[in-house]
Amino acid sequence: MQTKLLINGQLVNGDGPIQAVFNPALGRVLVEINEASEAQIDAAVRAADHAFQSWSQTTPKERSLLLLKLADIIETHGEELAKLESDNCGKPYSAALNDEIPAIADVFRFFAGASRCMSGALGGEYLPGHTSMIRRDPVGVIASIAPWNYPLMMVAWKIAPALAA
Repeated sequence: MQTKLLINGQLVNGDGPIQAVFNPALGRVLVEINEASEAQIDAAVRAADHAFQSWSQTTPKERSLLLLKLADIIETHGEELAKLESDNCGKPYSAALNDEIPAIADVFRFFAGASRCMSGALGGEYLPGHTSMIRRDPVGVIASIAPWNYPLMMVAWKIAPALAA
């Protein structure tokens, strides 16, 4: 199991305190990992902010193709991801494999399509005598906390729309 942090494209060990990760169904430690230090969190945010500059300029086509590729990778590694999700959350493997993994891949496919056809009124006279236009521009780096019971699905629900916009 990979336990390193991904910061600025590099896998690094956490410099923070050791955190035990338990299988809640069995009460056993799955792995002990080092948390990120405050400096590593700052470095990750800086790297994400830097990446935002180029990502925010990608075309809907590029975003769509990358989201579709990610969905394919999720399906290719479905058994491995389902095992991790099952152990991490204490849920049945079959539920993770047959219910969650396909739904997670589908979230990325849905937003791959949505990235090409953002809906809503894009122009009009919202004030008399003035033509207004709505632009959907990414706003920047965010942090997200995922609950323990559906971490992969929560990641999909947060990341896919953010990457599509």
